[in-house]
Amino acid sequence: MTDRPLIVFAYDFDGTLAPGHMQNHAFIPDELGMDRAHFWAEVNQLARAQRGDEILAYMHLMLAKARERGLELSLESWRGRGASLKLFPGVEDWFARQNARAEAAGLDLRHFIISSGNRELIEGSPIASAFERIYASAFMFDAEDDAIGIALAVNYTSKTQYLFRINKWTLDEWDGITINRAQPRDERPVPFDRIVYFGDGFTDIPVMRVVTDQGGHAVSVWDPDDPLSQTAALSLRQDGRAHLGGPGDYREGSPLDQLADALIARAAADCRARAAARWPRP
Repeated sequence: MTDRPLIVFAYDFDGTLAPGHMQNHAFIPDELGMDRAHFWAEVNQLARAQRGDEILAYMHLMLAKARERGLELSLESWRGRGASLKLFPGVEDWFARQNARAEAAGLDLRHFIISSGNRELIEGSPIASAFERIYASAFMFDAEDDAIGIALAVNYTSKTQYLFRINKWTLDEWDGITINRAQPRDERPVPFDRIVYFGDGFTDIPVMRVVTDQGGHAVSVWDPDDPLSQTAALSLRQDGRAHLGGPGDYREGSPLDQLADALIARAAADCRARAAARWPRP
């Protein structure tokens, strides 16, 4: 880390940086040969029948159906599937632009993914290198590098733990010891008021609530071509989950870009104010 104060932009992926489910772009229709709606209906049916988690159900079905079709299951094959993910306009240029703004303001900006989507697909996307960490649901691989099971499932409530990992800068998913140690709030590397979370829907509600309740910022991103996405954004605003929002357009000068600029400037001003404060000796 640098000597500059840390600020974090954390993002959901599906519906936030990219329209729709990432598996819908090619994997389900092209490789599995299935109708997208039928696949997700089967996920829901499996989760209900097993009294299980929908994230675990979708990952299980991805593996099971890939095996049935004889598809390659190596890590690189999954990452290769992520190379063609469709992103919202301007996403690929967004990160460098915000980093430059933060640096000019005296801040060290880091980007994180906190998503229920598939980590391997995101790792293969054109923007993977922009992130400090990609917290997302992931497969487990054997010695031959074939996916054999599920290593990590990130659902709507478990997303919140990653905010505290960022807040304490305890970033390893497997570390359940350090993250639970007591740490005074004023000693944590990333205060919540320097965390911004970009999300789009109901699976983001708990993490948005934690961010806003702790003094951070939640931004609702909505798809201008999807009425359901717009309805979800209005619901997030009306219920007090997100106080900021904008359409899925990350190009320079867009509403999201203006929001990011203002939030970086606000964080920098807060840091300068704290640095300037002086107190009498006790």
